[in-house]
Amino acid sequence: MNVVIASSSIDGGIGCWDLQTGAEQLRYKTCASPPHGLTTVGCRFLACSQLRDPSATSGHLLYWSWSKPQAQVKSFPAEPIKPLIANSDGTYIVGGGSSGDIYIWEVATGRLLKKWHAHYRAITCLVFSEDDSLLISGSEDGCVRVWSLFMIFDDVRRQQVSHLYEYSFTEHTLRVTDIVIGYGGGNAIIVSASEDRTCKVWSLSKGRLLRNVVFPSIIDAIAIDPGEHVFYAGSRDGKIYIAALNAESSPSDNYGLHIIGSLTDQSKPVTCLAYSAEGNLLFSGSEDGMIRVWDVKTQNITRMFRHSKGQISYKEA
Repeated sequence: MNVVIASSSIDGGIGCWDLQTGAEQLRYKTCASPPHGLTTVGCRFLACSQLRDPSATSGHLLYWSWSKPQAQVKSFPAEPIKPLIANSDGTYIVGGGSSGDIYIWEVATGRLLKKWHAHYRAITCLVFSEDDSLLISGSEDGCVRVWSLFMIFDDVRRQQVSHLYEYSFTEHTLRVTDIVIGYGGGNAIIVSASEDRTCKVWSLSKGRLLRNVVFPSIIDAIAIDPGEHVFYAGSRDGKIYIAALNAESSPSDNYGLHIIGSLTDQSKPVTCLAYSAEGNLLFSGSEDGMIRVWDVKTQNITRMFRHSKGQISYKEA
């Protein structure tokens, strides 16, 4: 069964729908997650960071098995956790703290394996490379950093270097809102979005900026098509912009360069995107509480799911 899961920043739980029939399979209760705060852990369960009291000094994470609507496990990290991700086989979970620290926990035991100060301000998004060897983080400080997990877990080498990151990209001028990584293995690209109204394309192997795309509105969500011909940028003006990736050019600040089209169905801000190679479908969540499924070839909506009255903060297909 192909399913769509989504959480919200209000306490609407986590919705899970059958993509083929549109039927809701299960509603996981008591969940109010920040952007990028929901993750699947292997094929076994869901994990989610929680938005509770803004003045709270400790964090709150919940874990659900696939088959039960009530949270099975709760944990309380040392500080509020915003983005949360798991590696591909679900052996560990990584969380980004409001202090700028990154935490790695072992799933089997719940033990904290590593913690380090990664950014000057709160972590906003995290993503793994395709082979799980690299971790990419974005922050409210406008910086995107690339971390080698081999370095993070090598205590001897950590003592010998001046900084832990492989690359530190500082070209964004405002808060980083989303990061996605391409499918190119050693030649992979990173695309980052920011409140400065730009998306920047980086070479992961060379550690340099390849392209700068300026948008008419702030971009909060991005997704790359598997062929890496275009990327999709979900905007606060309600549009999903389509930007070219394969055109020959150097980094540029020209307004609108590489924007080749857009998808639109409503005026509420787009808050999250996900791409499914099976069927070439794009999934978008927005502040109107709806999830839209787009056929990217026809640019038509093929299905819609209603999650909640509040904005969708995370979605996965």
